[in-house]
Amino acid sequence: MYEEERRPDHGPLAGFTVGVTAARRADELGALLQRRGAAVLHAPALRIVPLADDSELLAATKDIIRQAPDLVVATTAIGFRGWVEAADGWGLGEDLLTRLGGVRILARGPKVKGAVRAAGLTEEWSPSSESMAEVLDRMLEEGVEGQRVAIQLHGEPLPGFVEALREGGAEVVGVPVYRWMPPEDLGPVDRLLDAAVSRGLDAITFTSAPAAASLLARAEERGLLPEVLAALSHDVLPACVGPVTALPLQSRGIDTIQPERFRLGPLVQLLCQELPTRARSLPVAGHRVEIRGHAVLVDGDLRPVPPAGMALLRALSRRPGWVVARAELLRALPGSGRDEHAVETAMARLRTALGTPKLIQTVVKRGYRLALDPATETKYADT
Repeated sequence: MYEEERRPDHGPLAGFTVGVTAARRADELGALLQRRGAAVLHAPALRIVPLADDSELLAATKDIIRQAPDLVVATTAIGFRGWVEAADGWGLGEDLLTRLGGVRILARGPKVKGAVRAAGLTEEWSPSSESMAEVLDRMLEEGVEGQRVAIQLHGEPLPGFVEALREGGAEVVGVPVYRWMPPEDLGPVDRLLDAAVSRGLDAITFTSAPAAASLLARAEERGLLPEVLAALSHDVLPACVGPVTALPLQSRGIDTIQPERFRLGPLVQLLCQELPTRARSLPVAGHRVEIRGHAVLVDGDLRPVPPAGMALLRALSRRPGWVVARAELLRALPGSGRDEHAVETAMARLRTALGTPKLIQTVVKRGYRLALDPATETKYADT
C-alpha cells in the first residue's frame, strides 16, 4: 500500500523550469508561473525599439492627416499609445486625433480598446478572441474594395493580413510604431538555448512571432539549430499564446500548444495541465514517485534534486526495476569524466535529496536499480 496522499503545499508547476522569451509583460508572465510553483528562466529574445523619431512613422502620420482612411486597425495598446505620443511630439497630435475621430476604428482586444478610448476615441468593434484572424475575417466579409485602410503595425509585417486586404481591393497604409530588434545582451538568450539543448528546461513560452523567430535565428547563428529543434520536438514543450505566434516554429516542423483564448492567464493554465502529464510516475518501494524537471514528488511531497541526481534518476527510470550499470550511469552524468566514483557521490546526494534511501537499490558489483514494486515489474519490463 502506498502512503496516504498528503495535501500538496506546492503549485501544479512545482519542479518544472519554464523559459520566458517575452520582452513585454515578461514580469507578469513570470509572476503567474512562479505563483504556480515553476522556476523561471527569463531571456528576452528581442527588444522593442520605438520609432518616435522615425521618418517612416512621421510620413505615415502626415499621410493619414492629409487623406483620411476609411478604417483604422489598432493592433496593440503600447503601439497605439506610442503613435499618439509621437504625433504629440511632432505637434501633430491634435490633427491626428481629429482625423481619427471621424473614421471607423477596429481594436484587436480589450487593452487596445482601452488605449483607443484613453485617446478620446471610440472603437466600432473589438473581437472577444483578440485574434487578428477574426478582425481580418470581419473586414473581408463586410468588403474592403476601394477602401483606404490604415493598420498600426506591431513590430513586424502581419503574415497574410496586408496581402489579403490588398487582394480584396483595399489601399493599405502601414503605420510602423515600433520595431523588434535582437536584444543588446545575448547572454540570457544563449543560456536559455543551452538549457534547452541540455534538457534543463521543461517548456518555453512564446508571446510573439518575432520572439520565436529571433530565438531560432540565434540558435542558427550558434550552430545549435538542429539540437534546439530536437529539444522542442521531444523534451521541451513549446507553448505559444496564439497561432500567429506559433508560425515561425511551425514552419520548422515544431508542434506547439496554444490556449483557446490568446491571453497570458490561459497560457499558464494550459502549462499547468500539460506539464504534469509529461512527468514519469512510478510505484517504487511502496511510494508513488513522480519525476519532474528539477524535482521529484515522493507521495506528493516535493523533493528538489541536484542536476546530477536528476540525470541518474532519469537513466534509472528509463528501465525501472532493471539494473543499470555504473558505466552507463557515468555516461548520463553531465561532465563527469571517467571516474565511476562520481556516480557513487551523485547517487549518495540523490538518495539524501529523495529522503527515502530505499527507493534506489545498490546491486553489488553491477550497479543500481529503482526498487519498482513487484506487482508492476512486468508492466515496465520492456520500457
